[in-house]
Amino acid sequence: AEEERLESVLPLVKKFNAAVVAISNDETGISEDPDVRFEVARKIVERAADHGIPRHDVIVDPLVMPIGALNDAGRQVIHILRRLREELEVNSTCGASNISFGLPNRNGLNSAFLAMSIAAGMTSAITNPMHSEVMQAVSGADVMMGHDPDCLHWIRKYREPATSGPAVAREQRRSRRRRSSK
Repeated sequence: AEEERLESVLPLVKKFNAAVVAISNDETGISEDPDVRFEVARKIVERAADHGIPRHDVIVDPLVMPIGALNDAGRQVIHILRRLREELEVNSTCGASNISFGLPNRNGLNSAFLAMSIAAGMTSAITNPMHSEVMQAVSGADVMMGHDPDCLHWIRKYREPATSGPAVAREQRRSRRRRSSK
């Protein structure tokens, strides 16, 4: 929310009809007070509106701090995310793995944090999609939050393939015939 940056970036966002990631820090840096970070986000959203940028194009990053260094880091971000969704009605993102920096079993902490953040209203995350434990937590949170109607994505991804039954028997016979005809 640094004035100079807002004045240089927001006109470009409007001109090119783009979205913008709004970082919740200002000239004083990153505040440890979640209410200050929220007010910085509010300022950015209001300034974006002054430039004709719709709320859905402002994606707020509340800045995740390492929980190993700041015991309240997880609760703070969850609190900010909820307020961003309920009060400002904006999308949000964060560097999700920042929460676990310096701690063992980072994927376990990241998974728990992502599920809780999604429940609080986070709409996107910067995370490693190659970590299956983390992606499973995201998919599970989507189910729990009603973002996966009828659990279709979950079922497609995690259903065990059938190992018996008439359809499997037919496929096995077809497979044997194809191999024997070669």
